[in-house]
Formats: sequence, C-alpha cells, structure tokens
Amino acid sequence: MVTYLLKKSYQLKDLKEIEFKDLWGDHGVFTTMWIYGSPPKILFYNEHIENLLKSIKKYKIFKTSIKKDINKLIKNNLESGKNYNHLLRVAVNKKVISISFRKRIKPKLDFNLKLVKLKREKPEYKNLKYKEILKHLSKMDNSRSDIGLCSDKKIFETGTSNIFLVRNNRLYSPANNCYKGITYNFFESKIKKIIKKDIMINTLSKYDEIILIGSGKGVTSVKTVDKIGWKRKSLKIFNLLNNHYSVAAKKYPSY
Repeated sequence: MVTYLLKKSYQLKDLKEIEFKDLWGDHGVFTTMWIYGSPPKILFYNEHIENLLKSIKKYKIFKTSIKKDINKLIKNNLESGKNYNHLLRVAVNKKVISISFRKRIKPKLDFNLKLVKLKREKPEYKNLKYKEILKHLSKMDNSRSDIGLCSDKKIFETGTSNIFLVRNNRLYSPANNCYKGITYNFFESKIKKIIKKDIMINTLSKYDEIILIGSGKGVTSVKTVDKIGWKRKSLKIFNLLNNHYSVAAKKYPSY
C-alpha cells in the first residue's frame, strides 16, 4: 500500500480543487520526479516537464497555460522547511491534473527481478494504462523487487524503470517497445556508447550486470532474476553509473 504525503486533484480548466483521482487507466499521461532535500530539488525537472508536454500534445490534452499551471500547483503544495525524499507524480487527462507525493523507497542490494508476460500499451509514451502492472507491483516489496515486462521472448523494461545490461564492460539496452525516460537520456549523455538491440530472455545468462534506472529506483543493481536462475557477477558498471547519478543530484539547483 502506497503511503502519500500529499494527493490532490484539480480541474484542468480552472485549477479548482476536486476530490483526488489517481487517473490510472485513463486516457492521459504522467511523469514521476524525484524531489529531495531542503530547500527542495527536483532532479531533471525541466526535462521531465518538457517530455510531459510532448506526450500531452500527442494525447490532445494540451492547454496553453498547462506548463505554468503545473508549476504553480507544485509550488503551492510544497511544505516550507520540509526535508524531502519523495516521488512527485503529475498526472493529466482531458479534465484533471493530479499531484501526489509519496516516500521514495531505497532499493536494496539483494534486488530481484520477476519476469512476467506483459507489455505496456503505447510504450513510447508515459501513459496512464498501468493497472495490470500495478496489480503485480502491489503484491511486492518494491525495495527488493520489480517485474520485467516481457513479450515475444524479449524483455523491454520493468514496471518502474528502464533496463541496462552489461557484458564485458559494454552497455546494452532494449531497442524498441519501451519508454526511454529522462534518467535514460541523462546516462546516454554520459556514456560513450549504449548498444541498442533486442534483448532475448534466453540470452540473459550472458550478461554480467542488470541495472535498473529511473526516478523511482535511481540506479539499482539486480542481484537475481526469477525463473532463469540469473545471478549478478559484478557491480562495476553499477558503481560507475551510480556515481554519475549522485554527482548530478548533488549539483542540481533548488527548485
């Protein structure tokens, strides 16, 4: 069960507050950002909002003032003096903007990935069609496990994150049918070459590391993968990526 610090919904047309709606399953989009510290920082805030606006336009929700409105609602809901370590979620459909804060859970080093036969609808967008994924995640300890979304004998992403795989110090990621998030884009700017290819489930044993990246998980090293008996062989690239991420978080300006 998710424990919220705050959850509020507003009418899109006039920002009048209404009863909270999480909007899961609706025709709409969302973004999740890490908010931390005091005064608060929101890591990669501008990139998240610009990416959200692109999806909003694709889903024909766009309102001229929506960027300004989202910024206003976030600022209005920040607590003065609060030391944050939370996930800030902004969800939008054609009638509602929802804002929520929930505690960010730090993943453990004994992290497990459970493979499930499931693929997101229109995975190139961060849309709200997440109910099947949430059914799985609600049964898990999210500090220790996530689901790997698989279809056609391939793995694409997890229920919460992008995936990097490491073999002989080379970094690989699924080529298609997954949403490449803001954290992914950050690492693409830091790493000389990320090899994009189809990642077949029956080839996972060849990889030394499986690393999850995203606002919620940060940088997370997978220790084991259910069903196929995969076990982590190294933490080398995880440590490198985690250092890049930690430096970026430390240097990022306050909101």
